[in-house]
Parts: sequence; structure tokens; C-alpha cells
Amino acid sequence: MVMGPPSFDERYRAVESRDSRFDGQFVMAVRTTGIYCRPSCPARTPKKSNVAFFTTSAAAHEAGFRACKRCLPEAAPGSPEWDLRGDVVGRAMRLIADGLVDREGVASLASRLGYSSRHLSRILSDELGAGPLALARAQRAHTARMLLINTDLPVAKIAFSAGFGSIRQCNDTIQEIFGLTPSELRSRRRSIESIPGEIALSLPVREPFDSAGVFRWLMARTITGMEQASETSYSRNVELHGGPAWFEVTADSETNSGRAATRLKLRVRVSEPGDLGALVTRVRRLFDLDADPMAIDTALAGHPEVVAQVRHVPGIRVPGAVDPHEMLIRTMVSQQVSVASARTTLTRVVEALGVTVAVTDGRPARMFPTMATIAEGGAQVLRGPGARVRAIVDAAGALADGSLQLDAGDDRRALRERLLALRGVGPWTADYVRMRVLNDPDVVLTGDVIVRAGASALGLPDDERGLAEWAIRAAPWRSYLNAHLWRAASETNTNRTNNGEMS
Repeated sequence: MVMGPPSFDERYRAVESRDSRFDGQFVMAVRTTGIYCRPSCPARTPKKSNVAFFTTSAAAHEAGFRACKRCLPEAAPGSPEWDLRGDVVGRAMRLIADGLVDREGVASLASRLGYSSRHLSRILSDELGAGPLALARAQRAHTARMLLINTDLPVAKIAFSAGFGSIRQCNDTIQEIFGLTPSELRSRRRSIESIPGEIALSLPVREPFDSAGVFRWLMARTITGMEQASETSYSRNVELHGGPAWFEVTADSETNSGRAATRLKLRVRVSEPGDLGALVTRVRRLFDLDADPMAIDTALAGHPEVVAQVRHVPGIRVPGAVDPHEMLIRTMVSQQVSVASARTTLTRVVEALGVTVAVTDGRPARMFPTMATIAEGGAQVLRGPGARVRAIVDAAGALADGSLQLDAGDDRRALRERLLALRGVGPWTADYVRMRVLNDPDVVLTGDVIVRAGASALGLPDDERGLAEWAIRAAPWRSYLNAHLWRAASETNTNRTNNGEMS
């Protein structure tokens, strides 16, 4: 059962206790000061009568408030609501965060969601207090802020890179939102060690966070030449709108010393600075950083069969996808084979069809091939049953020519139906892609052999029908139940092949 949004009193209590778990889920605006803050702001708690709450910072901007200079609400983790919600609002927020409005405009966003621009603006304004333009404007301001405090790029370059139409528009927006000029905002930046050409950032994380589990998960599936991973780091190349990019995520010292991590460190190289915001969004999806681990753990621990596992692995995450098209191909390659075998095949595909990029310091040099390249040359590189090879090549061709749409803003049911209509795609593949690409928190993979092995290890039904029926009680967090079952299976040395854990 999905609970509704917190009431005014519940939000105010979170502010009184400075509860950082709610950072990013809403902002508190103070009428007497004209400032809005994150719930954990260390400033004195204002009177209840002077407070208003907004779901998004954009709504606070529209109401005439500016961001607190002390708690920097724009730098809070993202809201878990947009992954939990599969409706038009959640889909719109995911696409706006990915930069769609800046690249293609509101009309394209509305068309992608199946609405007119006017109707979509009405929906978002009624529910969030801000329309798509205001939401995208807040996203641009956030990107500009990151570039100002983490690079030495000229303000003019930052303005256009962040998506603003003019330098003046950028200056006015930053002044309005942050109460500072771009130069003043830049002067407040902290010292960050960085390498020339790279941007160094910190990624806020809600605790608890099973960072070790995510890094091990990614390390086991690294494609040689394109990705590198260790127990505490992950890096890769990825194609973005402005060209090739590279990023590296590393766990901070608190994680290495055995304590829960509060931040991850991110280093990036982008071809165009304007890609920074979209890249950060994709990295956050990959590490599932906008999840609400306390809500998930509390709900799952309410079931005696899994309570010990949840306590054993608090803050478990379900990794997302950096590139939706790539994720479909990786998943199809992984069908009915071991993780190691899928990794070998994918490495061969990248070596044969991927593009080499200029790198230094021993970083990965290959890019995942384009869908058009796989459609043209995949049959000569892929190994295995002919029907499976043809299915992968056909899927790549459909993605390349646009007859198959796949991105973070898809409707969950419609995406599943589109994928099942493809030759060679069954329920496991369709549901796995939906879980990874959309960060859908409520997918149960009852056809996964390892999931069922984990269920058996924890005393749950291990047949498809029985597990599906039991898992209903874990809604809307069944994807995290999957993650716990995978972990339980791996820790008991259960069989690791067939419909594999991961692509």
C-alpha cells in the first residue's frame, strides 16, 4: 500500500527535529524571511504560522522565495517520489531532470507524455505548484550552480551550457533563486581537489546506504575496455547529447572505515558543460541515490521472513541505468546465461563495434556501440542461438530507427507491453529493463532462478506463483525484495546461472 504525502504537521515535525531523511522530499518556506530551506537546515525553527511547504524548489521560486545560503536546498538528494510514481507527474519530472526541456522544449516533453503543452502545464502547476518551464528553469539554475562552484569556466560559457537563452537571463535567475550574483556564488565555493579538464562533485546520499553492495554488483558485470570497478569505485564512458563523457564514482573515507557513507565523490569529463546536469542525474539513478531507505527497510522489516535479511543489509539499493538503450541490449545478451558469460560476450561486442575515445591515465578507452552499429554488425559478433542473435539485432534496429522508444520517462505498463511485443523478449527481460531503466521500485522477478533460490534460503515460496502471491505484501518495494533475495542467494553460494541476476 502506497501512503500519501506527509501532512503539514508531519513535515513540521521533521523540520523541528532537523531530520535529514526528508531533504529533497520537500522544502520549507518562511514567509517572514522570504527564504526556503531543506528540512534539516540548522537555522532556528520558525513558527508554524510562518511556514509553507512546497513539493519542489521550483514551486517555492514561483511563490517568490529564494534559496537558503546556509543549507543549500538545491544540493539535497532528489525526491524518491518521482521513481515511486509512475503517473504523468513522475514521468515528467524524470524527463525534465534528464534535460529534455532544455534540449527539445516543452512541446516535445508534452508530446512524449501524450498531452498538449497547455494541459501538461496545467497538470504540473496544479499538483506541484510550478509548470514545466519553471521546473526546467530550476534545473538550469542547479546546473549553473554546480558549474560555478566546481569549474573556472567563464560565466558566459556557464550560462549557455546550463541552457539559459542569454547571460542576463542566467544572472537574473541566479540572483532571484540564490540571492547572489554568479560572481558572489562562485566566491563562496569550497576548495575541491581536481584534475585539469575534470569536474569534481560530491553526491548527497540518504542513509543507510549499502554502497559496498552496489560497487560489488557493478564490479561483477564490468565490460572490459568501457568500464572499470573496484570495491569502492566505478568508472565508465557514456555517450551524452553533447558527445562522449566519462565519470568516476568513489566511496568516501567513512565508507572505507566501515561507517555508513553520507556522500560519494564524483569526477566527470564532459564534451559539453551543458551535459553535466543530465550526467549527474544518470549517475544518481545508477546508484539509486534518490531512494528512501528508511521507508523501504521499515516496510520490508515488517515481514518476519525477511526482517533478519533487512537488518543484515540495511539501505540496500537497486542500480539503475546510465543508458536505457544499452541496458536493453545488455539484458537481452544476459538471458539464459551466467553473469560471467554475458560479460564476455558484451566485452567482445564493445571491442568489435565500440568507438575508441581519447583518454589519459589508463581510463577505459571504449564506448558502447550505437544501436545502428549493432543492428548492422551485431550478427557477425554475437554468439549463441541464431534466434537470440536475430532478436538482439532486431531490437537494436528498432531503437536506432525510433520505432521502439525507451527512456526514463516511459509509462511502466506501456513499456512492458512494447518490450514483450519484441521477438525474443519475455517477462523476465521486460520486467528487468523496467526496473533498471525506470528505477521502478515495485518489480518482482519471479522467473529469475536466483531470486527463487534466495526466496528458498529465506523460507519464502520458491515457485513462481507462490512467490508472486507472497511478494504482494512487499509492495510498493518489490524491487528491493528482489535485491535482498539476490543477496541471500549469493551469500549461500546458490546457483548463479540461468536467468541471471543482472545484465
